[in-house]
Amino acid sequence: MSQIRYDRLRDAHVIIAPERLHRPDCNIQTRERRAEKKVCPFCEGNEALTPPEIFAKRSFKSFANEKGWQTRVVPNLYKAVQIEATHQHHFGLFEYWEGFGAHEIIIDTPEHHTSMTEWSEENVIAWLQTLRIRVADLRRDHRIAYLSLFKNEGELAGSTQEHSHTQLIGLPLIPKAQKEEYQNAYVHYKHHKHSLFEELLAHEEEEAVRMIESEGDFSAYCPYASAYPFEVVLGSKKALGQIDTLSDASIEELAPLLLRILKKLKAQLGSLDFNLAISTPPLQESGFESDLLASVDEIYRFSIRIMPRIYKFGGFEHSTGVIINPVAPELAAKLLRESSHV
Repeated sequence: MSQIRYDRLRDAHVIIAPERLHRPDCNIQTRERRAEKKVCPFCEGNEALTPPEIFAKRSFKSFANEKGWQTRVVPNLYKAVQIEATHQHHFGLFEYWEGFGAHEIIIDTPEHHTSMTEWSEENVIAWLQTLRIRVADLRRDHRIAYLSLFKNEGELAGSTQEHSHTQLIGLPLIPKAQKEEYQNAYVHYKHHKHSLFEELLAHEEEEAVRMIESEGDFSAYCPYASAYPFEVVLGSKKALGQIDTLSDASIEELAPLLLRILKKLKAQLGSLDFNLAISTPPLQESGFESDLLASVDEIYRFSIRIMPRIYKFGGFEHSTGVIINPVAPELAAKLLRESSHV
């Protein structure tokens, strides 16, 4: 029987409906990746095919926009927003910014890996360190109120470029869903004097049925109100900072756990198309009480959310905002715990 579950953090509901797993569009057997048809602009040696780099982790003897890099950051050639636009306009009830923001591509690896599961642990560490540097840099621009840091892997997740990459979009506003999530976390902390994240994770650890595994200060689990089949959250047990302030020690704990979880997901799903989002609390007050930003690390814990994309959303999800998930998170966590990812 299905259940309507409440996501306390996002103040939203999801429907867990195992009966719908038998729909034709829920086939989770291996899907073939589309064949490569042209020269990849993200591969090492093709640096001239991208805009000039903003940043790169590279060997000491190499030069900008040449070979010898581990990760490379460039402006998105098809950017949704641009840093040069600055003005906001009002026309009666209508308002808009002139497309202001930042839109960067992090080329995750010089090798033509099409899946994060192909990375080495060193790749993951270099990737996390690059994200840390880019978020810390953009945080200094006080016009940017929010950063969206995400990966789309596979066609079902909206990826249009095979080579593994990450996107970073900075906006002069905080999207409504994120603003409500931060506000919920802040109100809980103000009333209870401890983090809602900490309470939710402690409850997951106590029940154990949705836990997958832990590494140091990080735990991986399938959330109680999972909106996606096999959705996994990697969360910090303590206030360790955000992506731009995580220590090297924390990154070295997180990297192997993230890689193991992705390999477990691939072992279960065969072909792993997914969206991945890294928590990025508000950068500026922008309507929040100053207390939120002053205590943001304690209120809003660092997390990575992995959202496998097995099937496309239909009219119900788009019209109501309520997602139907055909795989109970308890079952997903059990399968992932037992999964061999070697």
